[in-house]
Amino acid sequence: MPERALKGVRKLGHRVVDGVWRMGVATRFFLLTMLHSGICLRRPQLVIKEVYSAGVLSLIIIIVSGLFVGMVLGLQGYDTLQTYGSEEAVGVLVALSLVRELGPVVAALLFASRAGSAITAEIGLMKATEQIAAMEMMAVDPIARVVAPRFWGAAISMPLLAALFSAMGIFGGYLVAVSVIGVDEGAFWSQMQSAVDLKDDILNGVIKSLVFGAAVTVVALFEGYDAPPTAEGVSRATTRTVVTSSLAILGLDFVLTAFMFRGL
Repeated sequence: MPERALKGVRKLGHRVVDGVWRMGVATRFFLLTMLHSGICLRRPQLVIKEVYSAGVLSLIIIIVSGLFVGMVLGLQGYDTLQTYGSEEAVGVLVALSLVRELGPVVAALLFASRAGSAITAEIGLMKATEQIAAMEMMAVDPIARVVAPRFWGAAISMPLLAALFSAMGIFGGYLVAVSVIGVDEGAFWSQMQSAVDLKDDILNGVIKSLVFGAAVTVVALFEGYDAPPTAEGVSRATTRTVVTSSLAILGLDFVLTAFMFRGL
C-alpha cells in the first residue's frame, strides 16, 4: 500500500479513536454532573442566576424569531391551503408546525448559538485564567459549583423558551392570517383548538425541548471544561459547541419524531 494511503488510514484511525475517547469522557462528565447536582440544588440561588443568564437573556432573539417564523408560516400556509379551498385551516397548520417541530427545533438552535456558546466561552475563560484550578486548590468542586448550576439553569430554561417561541409564532400567524389576509378569526382559533392535542402534540413538543436543552447544555459545558487554556482553544471550543449542538439537535429530532409520531 502506498505511503500516502497509509498516512490517510492512520489519520482516520486517530480521529476515530479520539472521537470515541471524547464520547467516553463526555459521558463520564455528564454522570459526574448528575452526581453533584444535589449540592447545587440545595442552593437554588445558583440555579436561578443561571436561569437568568441562559433563559432571560435569550428572550429577545426567541420572541422576535418566533414572531417572524409564525408570520412566514401564516403567509405560506394560506397560499398553499387556498389552492385546496381550506384557507380557514391555516391556524391548524401554524399551530401543529410550531408545537410539534419548528418550536422545539428552532428554539434549540437559537439557544445553542446564543446561550450554549456563551456557556462554553465562560467556562473556557475560567479555565484559561486558572479560576477552575483555584477552586480545586481551595477544595471547592468545580463540577458542583460551576458546571451543575449551569446545567440545571439551561435545562430549565429551554422548555420555557420553546413554549414562548411557539406562542409567539402562533400570534404571528394570527396577525398575518386574520389581521392582514382576512381569515375568519373564529375559524382560526376553533379549528386550531380542535386539532391540537395535549398529549400527542404539546406534550411531545415539551419532551423534545427537554431533550434538546439537556443535549445542548452538556455539549456546551463539556467543550468549555475540556477547552485548552488559550484564546485559540476557547474560540475553537465555542465553534465546536455550536456545530456539535446543531447536529445533535437535528439527529435527536429525527429519532424522537420517529418514536413519537410513527409508532416505532
